[in-house]
Amino acid sequence: MTIHNLYLFDRDGQLLYYTDWNRKKQSGMTREEEAKLMYGMIFSIKSFVAKVSPVDLKEGYLSYTTNKYRLNLYETPSRLKFILNTDIHAQGIRELLQQIYTQVYVEYVVYNPLCSLKKPIESELFAAKLDEVVKQSPAYASRPA
Repeated sequence: MTIHNLYLFDRDGQLLYYTDWNRKKQSGMTREEEAKLMYGMIFSIKSFVAKVSPVDLKEGYLSYTTNKYRLNLYETPSRLKFILNTDIHAQGIRELLQQIYTQVYVEYVVYNPLCSLKKPIESELFAAKLDEVVKQSPAYASRPA
């Protein structure tokens, strides 16, 4: 498995959803503390990249790689932030994040009158569909060569 975990933040930095699939190491802090740290890091990295990048960043996608994992950020026009941590060899993650947004978030949160867009997502249907989409992804089952 090469997909570790997913964070979903609203435009104000509130954690709307978190799940993990193959996270071997825990941070040792509460979920709320970890989410604040993650959002702050993303905010800082985006600001830094926007200032030093030689090209305009309008695509809404950003990733960075360490020697252990890759952090992938997909930001929607409404400034929702989907952060997916993967193995460094995972491929097609941008497309997977777009699929999660359009086929899971929009279908099972936006179109669901029982889900509030400003509150954490508690829908079991959303969680099940997200799990299905991620596990069908080639990146989920692929192993580094």
